[in-house]
Amino acid sequence: MDSKIHSTRNRIASVVQFVITTVIFLFFMFPFYMVVLNSFKSKRDIVKTPLAWGGKRGFTLDNYAEAFQKMNFLHVLGNSFIVTCTSVTLIILFSSMCAYIFVRRNWKINKILYALMLFSMVIPFQVVMIPLISIYGGMFGMLNHRPTLIFMHVGFSMAMAVFMYYGFIRGSIPISLEEAAEIDGASRARTFFTIVLPLLKPTTATLIILYALALWNDYLLPSLILTGKELYTIPIATKLFQGAYGNSMDLLMAALVMAIIPVIILYLALQKYIIAGVVAGAVKS
Repeated sequence: MDSKIHSTRNRIASVVQFVITTVIFLFFMFPFYMVVLNSFKSKRDIVKTPLAWGGKRGFTLDNYAEAFQKMNFLHVLGNSFIVTCTSVTLIILFSSMCAYIFVRRNWKINKILYALMLFSMVIPFQVVMIPLISIYGGMFGMLNHRPTLIFMHVGFSMAMAVFMYYGFIRGSIPISLEEAAEIDGASRARTFFTIVLPLLKPTTATLIILYALALWNDYLLPSLILTGKELYTIPIATKLFQGAYGNSMDLLMAALVMAIIPVIILYLALQKYIIAGVVAGAVKS
C-alpha cells in the first residue's frame, strides 16, 4: 500500500515538474519565436497578423537582404568577431595560467591576490565606468581603439574565470600528473600547456560560452570606447539601426535574428560542456 502511494506521489511530482518546465520554456521561447516568425513577413502583415504563419505575401527573405545591406552587416560582424574571439582567447589563456599559479604555488602573495580578485567581482562596472573612461580618453587618448576595448574586456572578466579555473584545478587535477611530467624533464610551462590545460576543457568550454555570449552582446562598454562607425560592433549597429528604422518592424526583426545566429551556433556546438564545467569549477571551489 505504501509503495503504491509513494509511486503515485512520484508520478504526480513528475507531471507537475513537467508542466512547470514546459510553461517556463514557452515563456522564454515565445519572444524569440515571435521575432523569427515576423522577420519573414512584411510590415503590414506583422501589424495585422503577428501570430499568423506568413501573410498575403507569404514568407519572404527580402527583409534579410535589405537589413543586411543597410546595416553593413558583414563589416560589423567582423568587428564583433575580432573583439570577441581575441578577448575570449586572452581571458582563457591568462586566467588559466593565473589560477594554476595560485593553486600550485603556496605563496602568501598569491592568497592576497586571489582574495583581491574575488573582491573585485562584487564591484559593479558602473562604479568605475566614468573615471575609467575619463582616464583612458582624457589622459591617454586611447578611446576609439579596438585594443583598448579588448584590454578592458580582459581586465573585467579575469576574476570570474580565475575563480572557476581555481576550483577545477584544485579539485580535479592531481598534482601527481605534473610531478611525473617534471621527472621526465618537462618544464613548468610545458607541463601546463601539454597536461594541465587540456584537462581544463570542461571549464574552458563553459567560459568560452559564457564570455562569448556576454562580450558578443555587450553594448555599454563598446559604446563608450568605440566612437568611430568603422569600429562598431553588432549591438551598437543594431541600436543605431533601431533608431533609424524603428518604424520598419520587418527590417528590425530580420536584423535581430542575424545578430543572434552566431551565438546560437556557438552554444549548440559547446552546450555539452556547460553543466560539467559549471559544476566542476564553481561548486568544487
